[in-house]
Amino acid sequence: MAQKFPKLFLILLAILFVLNLFQASFTELIYDEAYYWYYAQNLAWGYFDHPPMVAFLVKLSSFFFNGELGVRFMSILLSVGTYILLWLLIDNPKKKDYVVHFFLLVFSFTLMNAYGFLTLPDTPLLFFTALFLWLYKRFLENPSTITTLLLGVVMAALMYSKYHAVLVILFVFLSNVKLLFDKKAWLAVVVALLCYTPHLIWLYQNDFVSITFHLYERPNQAYKFDSFTLGFFLNLIVIIGLLFYWIYGAVFKFKVKDLFSKALVYLVYGVLIFFFISSFNRRVQAQWTIVISIPLAIMAFNHLLENPKARKWMYRIGMVSFVLLLYARAWMIYYPLFPKFYETHGNKQWAKELREKAGDVPIVFENSYRRAPMYEFYSGIPAISLNNYMYRKNQYSIDGSEERVRGKKIAYVTPYRDSGDFSYMTLDSSVFHGIFMDNFQSYRRLQCIVERPKTGTKHQLKVFNPYPFDIPLEQLKYTISYSNAHKQVKQMLPLKVQGKGKHVTLLQAMDTVYYEFELPLPTMENPEYFRVGISENGLPPGLNGKPIKFQE
Repeated sequence: MAQKFPKLFLILLAILFVLNLFQASFTELIYDEAYYWYYAQNLAWGYFDHPPMVAFLVKLSSFFFNGELGVRFMSILLSVGTYILLWLLIDNPKKKDYVVHFFLLVFSFTLMNAYGFLTLPDTPLLFFTALFLWLYKRFLENPSTITTLLLGVVMAALMYSKYHAVLVILFVFLSNVKLLFDKKAWLAVVVALLCYTPHLIWLYQNDFVSITFHLYERPNQAYKFDSFTLGFFLNLIVIIGLLFYWIYGAVFKFKVKDLFSKALVYLVYGVLIFFFISSFNRRVQAQWTIVISIPLAIMAFNHLLENPKARKWMYRIGMVSFVLLLYARAWMIYYPLFPKFYETHGNKQWAKELREKAGDVPIVFENSYRRAPMYEFYSGIPAISLNNYMYRKNQYSIDGSEERVRGKKIAYVTPYRDSGDFSYMTLDSSVFHGIFMDNFQSYRRLQCIVERPKTGTKHQLKVFNPYPFDIPLEQLKYTISYSNAHKQVKQMLPLKVQGKGKHVTLLQAMDTVYYEFELPLPTMENPEYFRVGISENGLPPGLNGKPIKFQE
């Protein structure tokens, strides 16, 4: 152990572990963490937005602790593991003399730093990327059966963390195409696919909802150079922090010596080129390129070891970065340290105020998969997000969460009303109004399936009821929303439908009713998509149909 890990390394790692424990315990959840906590309340092989690894980590954390640490504990352990693996991936014998430099370097990676105590899909993605590279390095040295099997399991773990992980596997493979003819490599692929099969089955059973959303239904916006392509380059600075000049400089000076170093180069440039091209189609979020942090850290530390001048400057700037990031961490806990609101500020406060005004009734948030789990986490009161035509689908759209509030008295909370039975304000001055509703009933899982006319102008509409109970048709009103080329809703109109066949008053359980309709004339210019929705019991129309592109 002492040969691989100097005493100073273990001491600094222990200090980092304690620091992250403290940070995780006293920092309020961010909204995405609350959403993944909600995932973990019902473990499954998949979720609307992501594969299940993040939910699994939250569930494991809850076995050890309560509160915020019960969401984040496993992320802290994985962060420690990432530091260990990075150390092992550096072969230079000089490294034992520059342990402090190593920790300053890795600690300075802003997002990697944050994922040391926050629980997000990128946390396991970073750890399993590092573990995958470590195993791949061993595989190149000695492709034993045990290493091969572990490589397959870790590839599956990567994909269970985040779909972007496919880029890690792809670009490492492209760096060594001879793997196509390697039986052991194919064994690893087979193991990975076997381990990943439960998620593939989940996707099939749920109509590939995650893939469909990410590739087809996610709203976008018109291309803007400053927020798309320029934003992509700015994000490359954001994920690294103050040391970005020296770290990217180390990449340009990095020399390929073997297949492993070639894999590092392919991984960095492959991910950067992929998302640079993507930036011409949509905004690239900073965390999408986070996997390059692992090879960048390896390249930068090797460069630091061999270049005294770079080592001196990276140490100095690393110290500045260390102080600033510690201050930022303190600000995440204590808002007055910096006059800017962040997600970790004020959540307990608004949840407490809402609980005092709404009492113990469940809360139905309009269009907020973020606030619903945050409120439930801090109040212990059931809450769901009811999504309508101006929003997007999410986990609450597919998991039957409506049944938690069906037939009950609820408080319907929205920022879109001007008044209500009660109001509350969050720390960022957003005002929300709530109204009480008795015997709440919603049917957001009703499916509207549209078939285009073969002749004429009348479309065919099938409305399928997936619920185990009948629904009075008189409670349903149909709408149509028109969207632009970026799937942004610009207009909603009532939709007149005509029943086919005998007159019915009930949409029976697991049954379908059939209608015809003509598209109402929109006033918006050049609509690109339309979508059929259902307004039940006076609620805003839901996302019952799929976006359908107008024929050319």
